[in-house]
Amino acid sequence: MLPPWHRFGCHHANRYSRAHFRDVPVYVCPHYSSPDSRCIRRACQVQRLCTFHRSLGHHRLSPYGHWVWGGGFLQEMGAIDFAGGTVVHINAGVAALVMALCVGKRDDYRAGHPITPHNITFVFMGMSFLWLGWFGFNAGSGLAADGLAANAFLVTHVATAAAATTWMLIDWIVNKKPTTVGACTGAVAGLVAITPAAGSTDILGAFCIGVISTIVCFFMVAVVKEKFKYDDALDAFGVHGMGGILGSVLTGVFATRYVTGAEGVQGALYGDWHQLWVQVVATVVSIIYSIVVTYIIFKVVDKTVGVRVDKRVEEEGLDIYEHGESAYSN
Repeated sequence: MLPPWHRFGCHHANRYSRAHFRDVPVYVCPHYSSPDSRCIRRACQVQRLCTFHRSLGHHRLSPYGHWVWGGGFLQEMGAIDFAGGTVVHINAGVAALVMALCVGKRDDYRAGHPITPHNITFVFMGMSFLWLGWFGFNAGSGLAADGLAANAFLVTHVATAAAATTWMLIDWIVNKKPTTVGACTGAVAGLVAITPAAGSTDILGAFCIGVISTIVCFFMVAVVKEKFKYDDALDAFGVHGMGGILGSVLTGVFATRYVTGAEGVQGALYGDWHQLWVQVVATVVSIIYSIVVTYIIFKVVDKTVGVRVDKRVEEEGLDIYEHGESAYSN
């Protein structure tokens, strides 16, 4: 069975053995678990969270990865997910929301009063590393150093830069001041949104995806979360989930044969509305599957070993109780 990248003209992929494709979950799972964990920080026991993630990786990531990349029904339909928009980001972001609702709010959570970052320098450094690493995540998904990889590299950078700038401008307009944390958040939204489209869209599509995804993600974080009062600690659903959803759908709008080749796919902007419909179906399937599987696994783990920490542990912090150490001496 040929890997999905053959559909986008990556003819060098036949040099790689099946072992390379079996290794994909090894690299994806740590990234995949991160948004899930961020939504419920300060509220869950580490050992039990690890048990939960092991089950999620096996029962949620692997089957959906087969549907999209391994000859499953979504790949047969023609769904495009170049580097993991549906498999990773929608799945993880939606799972984060399910977990946040199941675990419940932190005791000190107040809607509309976010906890400020304790070290903005670390936020900026982390985002810089993430931006750099994402070039490998997206461009490397072509499994070859060719024109497709170069395009994926370029559109990843364009979408992320557009997204970061857009979030900063929105911050400036709405909150009267541009913020570093806001720009970093926008950059994450852009990285997530361009992931499924990196192998099928050009610079125009990347710019539009970066801007559109940021506007919607800002609305989800600043308005929707406050209105519905769910405690998504680091906005895993608002940024990762919605960014993945928008990126997957907009792939069906901005895909172009300029990138995919003369016989490749193209989006609604270029006259192929069928591809947009396929992307919507793949996105909806990913959302529903993630909700159902995450809820079932969460309930099983919670009923057997429990998930949430005691109130005292939550109040005093998990560093000492869960890890026996403190990040700061005072």
